[in-house]
Amino acid sequence: MSPFPLPLVHAGDLPPEVREVLRPGQPLRGRSGVARVLPATFLRVDSWSQARETMLTPHFALWELIGVDVREAAPLRSFPRYVPCALVLLATALELFRLEVGTTVHVAANGGYRSPGHALTRHASRHCWGTAANIYRIGDTLLETREEIEKYAAIARRVIPGAWIRPYGQEDGEADDHLHVDLGYTVFDPAEDPGADDAKEPT
Repeated sequence: MSPFPLPLVHAGDLPPEVREVLRPGQPLRGRSGVARVLPATFLRVDSWSQARETMLTPHFALWELIGVDVREAAPLRSFPRYVPCALVLLATALELFRLEVGTTVHVAANGGYRSPGHALTRHASRHCWGTAANIYRIGDTLLETREEIEKYAAIARRVIPGAWIRPYGQEDGEADDHLHVDLGYTVFDPAEDPGADDAKEPT
């Protein structure tokens, strides 16, 4: 049995039209020209109700990290949907942040996972790995000022090990209306039967 609340789906088991959009295991180049390998293992989400009911952590449900609009590729706007397993890691990082700030953390539409086929995807955005989140509101506070964004950026850097936070600003690679929390190009390929490989190892 999988330790995850949703079925694991490997690249070869994806529907052809979905595989064409997700490009599992294929390279996607970043702004600098460096090629990064896209995820090849996914969680299958069968309905929006399931996404709302599936808690990845005590404070984050799956739906909060997969909201997109009509700019997402058509095969990924209906269900079942397939999302990278690394969303579990992103939710865990955001949980640490949520516990520190002591109030709700709101991720923007298109600000969690979006596919390589999304209209906003022009390079190897970490959103395609399911390892980046754009936070636009914390509690009742909209992140619209430099003071608020930098205040919460400092907290995120302190409580999320290894996280990269976009600096405040309006240039490419900066943000002036949200807090961008980024775990890098992390590919999470979980064990479907934890301990099975360990059991085969000599003691």
